[in-house]
Amino acid sequence: MGGAGLGDAVFIGLGSMIGAGVFAVFQPAAEIAGTKMLVGLVTAAVVAFCNAASSAQLAAQYPSAGGTYVYGREVLGPWWGFAAGWSFLIGKTASSAAMAMVFAAYAVPDPWARPVAVAVVVLLVTVNLFGITRTALLTKVIVVPVLALLAVVVASGVLGGAAQGGAIVPESLQSWLGAGAEWRDSGTNTGSPSATAGALAVLQSAGLLFFAFAGYARIATLGEEVRDPARTIPRAIGIAFAVVVVVYAAIGVTALGALGASGLAASDNPLVDVVTANGWAWAAPSVRVGAALASLGALLALIAGIGRTAFAMAREADLPRWLSAVHPRYSTPYRAEIAVGLVVVVLVLVADLRGVIAFSSFEVLLYYFVANLAAFRQERSARRYPRAVNVLGALGCAVLVVTLPLPAVLTGALVVLAGFALRTLRRSRP
Repeated sequence: MGGAGLGDAVFIGLGSMIGAGVFAVFQPAAEIAGTKMLVGLVTAAVVAFCNAASSAQLAAQYPSAGGTYVYGREVLGPWWGFAAGWSFLIGKTASSAAMAMVFAAYAVPDPWARPVAVAVVVLLVTVNLFGITRTALLTKVIVVPVLALLAVVVASGVLGGAAQGGAIVPESLQSWLGAGAEWRDSGTNTGSPSATAGALAVLQSAGLLFFAFAGYARIATLGEEVRDPARTIPRAIGIAFAVVVVVYAAIGVTALGALGASGLAASDNPLVDVVTANGWAWAAPSVRVGAALASLGALLALIAGIGRTAFAMAREADLPRWLSAVHPRYSTPYRAEIAVGLVVVVLVLVADLRGVIAFSSFEVLLYYFVANLAAFRQERSARRYPRAVNVLGALGCAVLVVTLPLPAVLTGALVVLAGFALRTLRRSRP
């Protein structure tokens, strides 16, 4: 597999990170931590940077499809690799279903939301089947206007007035996520954000905000489909991460400035409310379209990364080997892509996703915990960053995991254990 360059890889990373999260995650963060959600944002960014550094360092030495699944196997052993790969698959498959639902909720009325969500999954799986260069092209088409719309949100804070307004979240999104979704309730929120929020509240907000960052290492799962991966992947991860940190910081400051902590916490559709409150109500429909486009871009990159991780695991017999087949013309892991698409479609049709963000965060943090451990164990000749970065990343992942809602932690742990049991059974067969 090969073909994509640095620019394509950067846009894959941007498409992975700048998704539905930036349009929604600031509301629950403000609800939990008030104005100190900005401290939570910095905390999430620090942990994400350490994870990105570890992923880039590992990708330079192991430029093959599979990301931390491969790194864990090569450096720590097959069980660590399996833990990372399995966590990535289940966490991001759930996230893919959520992104499809969010897209449909903003794009169409409720009766048509689920059919449209299924249709968009089928469409994007088909795009991925034709190769990563086409995936990168469509990601660019999506990411560029989304970045432009986010710039409009920030500009409304800098240039706009003090007009008041509001927005209503689509009815279909309310039916899937709920007005008081369980994942927002950390057990310590009193209903009004506090400027004196404690350390636990800040960490809880960081755990939610981390969900919006997770995606930079999606580039590493494409190791066999980019030119000069040892050089391209680390650079692409660094560039994409730097851009997203700047964008999120600007959006967070703008949102607090326009709505205040209490207003942001009470908003069902924060960025639409921001432009309206700043007197730019004419931009609200475009921002709503931007939320749908961002969800589409994130879903596209998610499906690409999940399919290629499943492909890498199948090559090592951690998943059925028939998933490792590569298309003779397009050099894509087409069976793995199709299998992932089918699972996402089933989840879209049947799943209750009120707790999916916390569940996905648990699995993603476990994935990056393994990445940091693997980077810590790398030989001196392969190191690009001091070991302190890996230690800080691993500790950050562990701390954020324990702040997640208990049901998500228990469910995530049980699913991981179930994966271990299935692998044990497969390995025990003659």
